[in-house]
Amino acid sequence: MTDAGTAPTLVVGLGCQRGCPVATLRALLDQALQAHRIALHEIKALASIDLKRDEPALAELAEQLGLPMRYFSSEQLAAYQSQLSHRSEIAFERTGCYGVAESAALALAEQLADAPAKLLIPRQKYAQATLALAGAA
Repeated sequence: MTDAGTAPTLVVGLGCQRGCPVATLRALLDQALQAHRIALHEIKALASIDLKRDEPALAELAEQLGLPMRYFSSEQLAAYQSQLSHRSEIAFERTGCYGVAESAALALAEQLADAPAKLLIPRQKYAQATLALAGAA
């Protein structure tokens, strides 16, 4: 049981192209957190789409940060379509959902907090990766 004074559950959603280096993901994460004045230790977990389960950079990043990495199906992610800041037709063609990073962040924050989540950092794109951060109270 948490009281209203506790920090929200913050989750980072990630999307990346095949073979994206872990350094690219890390740079994007550090940049986004710094810009929004969020400390790395406030992040509870990382999330992506299950199609990326075998993407080494995602697993490496989770390991580097000591955070759990969760994957969601495109069906699970499609449920968050109305909350996305950006809908990508290319993402939809490739994955069946309009935004991997934002949807995954929302899905996991909601699951962990058992409360509605909202996007705190909308989709950021950098080189071969996308990132979004969602929080649930």
